Amino acid sequence: MTNFSIQAAEATQRMRKLFAATPLQRNDHLSNVYGADIWLKREDLSPVRSYKLRGAYNAMGKQVDKEVFICASAGNHAQGVAFVCKHLRKKGVIFMPVTTPQQKIGKTRLFGGEWVEFRLVGDYFDDTLRASQAYCEEVGGHFLSPFDDQDVIEGQATVTYEMLEQLGRAPDILILPVGGGGLSSSARRLLTERAPETEIFYVEPEGGKSLAAAVAAGEPKTITKVDNFVDGAAVARIGQHTFAALRGIDADHVLAIPEDRICTTILEMLNVEGVVLEPAGALALDALKDLKDEIKGKTVVCVSSGGNFDFERLPEVKERAQRYAGVKKYFILRLPQRPGALKDFLGLLGPDDDISRFEYLKKSARNFGTVLLGIETPAPENFTSLSERLEAVGMSIRDITGDEAMIDLII
Repeated sequence: MTNFSIQAAEATQRMRKLFAATPLQRNDHLSNVYGADIWLKREDLSPVRSYKLRGAYNAMGKQVDKEVFICASAGNHAQGVAFVCKHLRKKGVIFMPVTTPQQKIGKTRLFGGEWVEFRLVGDYFDDTLRASQAYCEEVGGHFLSPFDDQDVIEGQATVTYEMLEQLGRAPDILILPVGGGGLSSSARRLLTERAPETEIFYVEPEGGKSLAAAVAAGEPKTITKVDNFVDGAAVARIGQHTFAALRGIDADHVLAIPEDRICTTILEMLNVEGVVLEPAGALALDALKDLKDEIKGKTVVCVSSGGNFDFERLPEVKERAQRYAGVKKYFILRLPQRPGALKDFLGLLGPDDDISRFEYLKKSARNFGTVLLGIETPAPENFTSLSERLEAVGMSIRDITGDEAMIDLII
């Protein structure tokens, strides 16, 4: 084995002191849908329900002389660090934004117990990060980057190393989610040495295309606007060390997935397979839709990178999935202000159309009232026939489903 392969092998052996290898499972449902041999590397089944535990353990294990470990995170990285602090019996100080939900704080505290201290600083993550780094310098601790650290990258390589061992061969295609690049850079380095024939696809959320920006520029670039819905992969700037390993990849192998479409995959895996995935954990699986022609008849591994899904988000996920599928829409309806107008409107609905929202927004006009209308229906084409029926009787209706500003205000 070459150098990085040896490092990954040794890191994989170290992981066994902390947890068993996560399963590599063939998924019959996805295999049947896409006509391929599709396997899932189930990082959502690690002790902290994400692969971030690996990088934290590898990096902290190499710095056991340090008295205190510090990180800034409100998600999977914090949970991984907390878990390792308890295992190594080392103090950890985890900085989180003030806006972090109590559910995330409580879960991280559960993993770290008495070994972890929490500091809530700043409304935005950049403020939190600066505070954590200043504190680290002040106390002489060891700062744990979530991705841009060579020891963290080496730890994340154990995902790919285990996958190769479990499959017994290299897959034709490996599909990876990308945030800061720790997982993807480690996979590329290892497969370049062990299985250069394996094709790798890198998947980002549409609202966080930091890898695509870096590939286009030839160096890491900060993107100005990030959609944080896919919070485990929504990163404004890919890491310097991670991009060094990703430089030169084919831009056509970097895919961007709409956030609303990811929601359809989260629901599909939950309802059909009983698999709970967070948005970042569903990225690689969702990309199969874009690669259906490419993967047919091939052996494909998708990394399901995390399952830390807060079920309080389920209504939002369902809402976004329905809007993406075209079976839920929002309209502004001008309804005549006369007796029987509402009854007339209801009579125009199809037998399967369901009103999910009906709210007067304005009642000052003498002849017409403005109504916010939400409708669910089993088939997208039902909306076309509904609009035609409304227009035929002179009821003015405007589709606002795609108006982001309006949707943000009313939903």
